[in-house]
Amino acid sequence: MDCIHRYMSPLGGITEASDGENLVGLWFDGQDHFAYSLNADHEEKPLQIFDLTDRWLDVYFGGSAPDFTPPLLIRATPFRKEVYRILQTVPYGCTTTYGKLAKAVAGSLGFERTSARAVGNAVGHNPISLIIPCHRVVGSDGSLTGYAGGLDRKRRLLETERSLTNAPDNMTL
Repeated sequence: MDCIHRYMSPLGGITEASDGENLVGLWFDGQDHFAYSLNADHEEKPLQIFDLTDRWLDVYFGGSAPDFTPPLLIRATPFRKEVYRILQTVPYGCTTTYGKLAKAVAGSLGFERTSARAVGNAVGHNPISLIIPCHRVVGSDGSLTGYAGGLDRKRRLLETERSLTNAPDNMTL
């Protein structure tokens, strides 16, 4: 049975989900695909993983890059898991494009190429927002495109990260 916990962030409510040991979900309230990977049978319950995740969120919303990651269990296809693994390599304060992410995923999986659209679909269904930083993926021209939590949140997250790191509009991968 999954357990859930609520966290209030400066950008609105967040629901966290756990299998009891690992974080399996983290969604802004009302975001697209909210809690899609959460088991229907769940209850609100205090857990150590939620304390750790709250601490991560406190550090993040307090203006710093967290130097730890709560244990994650990603409920997804192998392709999506690889997208999420690579997303976690995009540094705080930096961005990448869907195309660059697709190229990195293809290389990692031994494919000649993979569709930026397939990667975009995976990014849009990210079950663990913020910790798996899907907000750091932008359009090929650097424009803010698609974010399940809303473009205003995406803009605010990126602005906060850049201002705190004094990072330019730089891209990685």
